[in-house]
Amino acid sequence: MFWVPLLLLAWAVAGVACTRLCLAAVRAATVDTETGRTRDLTLYEAAFLSGGPARVAELTLVSMARQRRLLLARTGWATVVDPRGRDAMERTVIGAIGPRGQSPIAPVRTATAAADPVRGLADTLVRAGLAVPEGSPSTVASGVRQVRGAAFVVLALGVVALLMPVPSEMARPLMAMWFALPLTLTLSCLVLARIEAHPYTPWASPAGQRLIGALARRTGPAAGDGSDRAFLTSVAVLGVHAVGEPDLRAAFAHREREPDRYRHRHRER
Repeated sequence: MFWVPLLLLAWAVAGVACTRLCLAAVRAATVDTETGRTRDLTLYEAAFLSGGPARVAELTLVSMARQRRLLLARTGWATVVDPRGRDAMERTVIGAIGPRGQSPIAPVRTATAAADPVRGLADTLVRAGLAVPEGSPSTVASGVRQVRGAAFVVLALGVVALLMPVPSEMARPLMAMWFALPLTLTLSCLVLARIEAHPYTPWASPAGQRLIGALARRTGPAAGDGSDRAFLTSVAVLGVHAVGEPDLRAAFAHREREPDRYRHRHRER
């Protein structure tokens, strides 16, 4: 009966994770449905609620590039054309690029995401009930992550129990069926969460998610009317990698280690 403690542990892990997810879903469902209904989201707000601080930085860079006040190269570099920022976000981007007017995009995005204007935006959305506080453990998104982890733990415990070279009175297939029960529980919770609560962004509250959906439906995809507003809405809600511009996707595809290589080449010149 060596496998029984492993089975009990699997049930405990699955039960705790699924309970937390259910409680988070119930709390989300009981949030006042009138929260934020009478207001419209700005693009910066939509970007934060959809993808967090990094998405706000990406939106600012893309918006300035669309206005020809910033150049975004496929090599992952940003070059300032107009050094006058029109709002706090743009001034933060220009400041992050530096006095030389040229910098890799990756560190600019990181610095902008951690800047005071983005933190102020986050605080405003939290106070309005549209965003969840940073690090909140009681969101549907965190519950889904815990259930996913529990599913892997249950699977691992089942594999360990089946592969241990210890004689058992119970047949291996029947033992596997016992471990399949908590695994089924976790997978069922994930399916229900996908149906009932998707998308479960870690940034937006249920009221914020409703406003994001309304904004996306009202504006339409970037491929629709072709306007800058529609394009920037798609960037805010979906991210730069979801838009249909290969050059733009390539510019943001470079990681932190890549700009170091480019910076070394730039100095050699």
